[in-house]
Amino acid sequence: MKNSKRTIFIVDDSKSNLVMASDALSVEYKVYTIDSGAKLFSMLNKIMPDLILLDVEMPEMNGFEVLSKLKADSRFENIPVIMLTALKSSEAELEGLSLGAVDFITKPFVSELLNKRISLHLQLLDYNQHLEKMVEEKVKELVELKNAVIKTTAELVESRDENTGHHIERTQAYVRLMILNMLKHDVYKDEAASFDIELAVQSCQLHDVGKISISDTILLKPGKLTHEEFAEIKKHPEKGVDIINKMTGSTTIDSSFFDYARTFAISHHEKWDGSGYPHGVSGENIPLLGRVMAVADVYDALVTDRPYKKAFTHNEATNIIKDGKGSHFDPALVELFLKIHNEFEQIAMG
Repeated sequence: MKNSKRTIFIVDDSKSNLVMASDALSVEYKVYTIDSGAKLFSMLNKIMPDLILLDVEMPEMNGFEVLSKLKADSRFENIPVIMLTALKSSEAELEGLSLGAVDFITKPFVSELLNKRISLHLQLLDYNQHLEKMVEEKVKELVELKNAVIKTTAELVESRDENTGHHIERTQAYVRLMILNMLKHDVYKDEAASFDIELAVQSCQLHDVGKISISDTILLKPGKLTHEEFAEIKKHPEKGVDIINKMTGSTTIDSSFFDYARTFAISHHEKWDGSGYPHGVSGENIPLLGRVMAVADVYDALVTDRPYKKAFTHNEATNIIKDGKGSHFDPALVELFLKIHNEFEQIAMG
């Protein structure tokens, strides 16, 4: 049967104190005796204890110095430390507790009391770890639920047109590819570095959510839209923002997610020269994520069948985006696209 004893380090420069503490604890625990702070850190590179008993008065590096060093290291900061001291000083006890010790025991100690105090602290450690695991699992569950709801909402829009299958997944992949390469090629690097990339990529699923409010007769019309029908289509960015705003009132999802979603929804049809919609903003007045989505969205629309057209080839789509440099698209982003267009083709091909 596997040995289930917990591991205790006892750190004290007195051999007699080490023997006494070891005798008191060795029945219940696997005990390692260590006679200096330096040797403790050497041992920690080999074995991770469940708890450390640490003497205060030691040469070279005293217990407070050892404790400070332990708590400054992310590998060891969560190991419970009980200070041992012959000093009956409230100031010393306060200093140890302030540095992160979980308890203070005065020497000479009573074996039964020492065992009991250690047992209580290990039970508390187990409880805290269990609680952290429960919280972590609950947060993971909520994140998965959020992602499922957002994905379902986005797929509801996409499902209305069987010709745009997997448009959401592809545009997400294009957006991620663009942002990562903006960082790599120093294109709007400072602003791109400020993005939470995964949150932004998740949120761009909602860029066309406003199309839920557009009738099928317009959205799926195989021929050219009338002026009135196109005017209705042009309302979907603002309707998308309205829908996203309604979502924010009934959820605790990170507000940054919705900030990104609003940006994608409202600005992905704006054009560099100001001829886009819904607000006709131009140049860098268009949010950077909107300019990125414009490239991603148009490329995907070009290389897939739509009710009003057959798919263009990758080369044809690349040339259309190239020709739109400085009119439809941000010139710097077009240049970036031309460097990585083969990777767009790989995503489009699945």
